[in-house]
Amino acid sequence: MTRSELVQKINKLNPGITSQQAEEAVTLIFERIVETLAKGGRVELRGFGVFTVRRREARTGRNPRTGDSVKVKGKNVPFFKAGKLLRDQINAR
Repeated sequence: MTRSELVQKINKLNPGITSQQAEEAVTLIFERIVETLAKGGRVELRGFGVFTVRRREARTGRNPRTGDSVKVKGKNVPFFKAGKLLRDQINAR
């Protein structure tokens, strides 16, 4: 499902709101998730899952083309862990 499909679905299920309002709602939710993760926080959506930030330490990598060693800097990466309800629904199908 794409972002625009999500907006259309919200608009279809809630005929009292406009497409623009549905778009604003989706944008607001995504912005808040990104802001929270950028601050190192955690976002938990009960029954769906948890978004967190994990640290990847610096390491020595390898250039696949030349085989030379390359230093890779440490970085923070987003991580998602699916909730039990989501896992159960996926495995039931």
